[in-house]
Amino acid sequence: MKKTSIEISHLCKTYQTADIETKVLIDISLKIEEGEYVAIMGPSGSGKSTLMHILGALDLPTSGKYLLDGQDVSLLSDDQLAEIRNKKIGFVFQAYNLLARTSALDNVMLPMNYADVPDEEQKPRAEKLLEVVDLANRTHHTPNKLSGGQQQRVAIARALVMSPTIILADEPTGNIASDQAEEVMAIFQKLNDRGSTIIIITHEPDIAVHAKRTIHLKDGVIISDEKNKKRHLIKIKDKYEAI
Repeated sequence: MKKTSIEISHLCKTYQTADIETKVLIDISLKIEEGEYVAIMGPSGSGKSTLMHILGALDLPTSGKYLLDGQDVSLLSDDQLAEIRNKKIGFVFQAYNLLARTSALDNVMLPMNYADVPDEEQKPRAEKLLEVVDLANRTHHTPNKLSGGQQQRVAIARALVMSPTIILADEPTGNIASDQAEEVMAIFQKLNDRGSTIIIITHEPDIAVHAKRTIHLKDGVIISDEKNKKRHLIKIKDKYEAI
């Protein structure tokens, strides 16, 4: 029996600006089991990115409960939340969020600098992941010398460097060409095959169809939650076997 990794109950998120109250998420309840591959879809303003920030312990709900591996996230200290973000969750963002003047290798090593990873282990681990994402010959390139697809693969390598059990990806293919998007989705598929929980935020049906389950949001409410009957599977290349 699979363990419930994420459980949200009656979650709401409201932002207050001056006299204006904006309800972004309204009474959201859902469970995601360990090893699931979920796409969260919705138009702009539907609340999907806000939900991802809460799932990633980057923000807290206004009300409701969020249990991550059985822990009530609202009861954790800032240090505990930071540790969860660094060790348990890997983040992949549409904007890559790479340090502009820092090499691909150093960008991938960054999470290890905030953890108890011995110095002698950091470089080999980062180099291995850059090799896996086909960037072994770009380790010393800064982001401005890499294509969008290459920058996204650096971001994926960085997300994987602490061996997280959950990968959160917010529009991970939004700024890259379709052939590069296929490569990115192949990496996520391989990670899920290995047992990682994958949650992708997207507005693109062609991306959501890679997942095993799709949740649709509209105006802060879940309007559907169903298994993907016609899931698109990618033939995994040998280079990803080391993930």
